[in-house]
Amino acid sequence: MSKKFQIQTSPFIVPTTDGKLIEEHFGKATDGNSQISIAHMIAPPGWSEPFQTPEFDEYTYIIKGKKQFIIEGEIVVLTAGQSIKIEKNTRIQYSNPFDQECEYIAICLPAFTIEAVHRED
Repeated sequence: MSKKFQIQTSPFIVPTTDGKLIEEHFGKATDGNSQISIAHMIAPPGWSEPFQTPEFDEYTYIIKGKKQFIIEGEIVVLTAGQSIKIEKNTRIQYSNPFDQECEYIAICLPAFTIEAVHRED
């Protein structure tokens, strides 16, 4: 009989060049799941990504620090204990312009893929 659960002890570490730690626990890169991805992230002070318009809903829960979102031109800052849902096909930029690292969980429905994120140059 197969187990009805899966414990993740070795998440996929996504290679980055910007100092950000991305540990995908479940998702396309880790277990081939295209329905959902769940990642633990730590963004260093001063980190930012290009604007993007993803084809997935993204939920973010802040564990520690602060994270800035520019959502359709509106600046939103979340702090530890807060969460947000950003609907698919919304133009957004994620950043940590603050002086301490930001630790958070990101959940994407359907799963994150580089092809579906549509980052701008």
